[in-house]
Amino acid sequence: MANISAQLLAVLRCPVTGSTLVQHGDQLVSTVDGPNGVPCTYGIIDGIPVLLRPSGDAPSDTQE
Repeated sequence: MANISAQLLAVLRCPVTGSTLVQHGDQLVSTVDGPNGVPCTYGIIDGIPVLLRPSGDAPSDTQE
């Protein structure tokens, strides 16, 4: 399990909710629920947080 430093966690934000993130094992979890009513989760691969929007959380205000 890769530990993310406290300094990095202090600046990282959830790309969906804008909330801070906390580490639970090999995942980062938002401190605010996402649009589906549960916290957003993001993987950590080789010590690097992967902060890509979950597939079901696409923005609804897309321009055509």
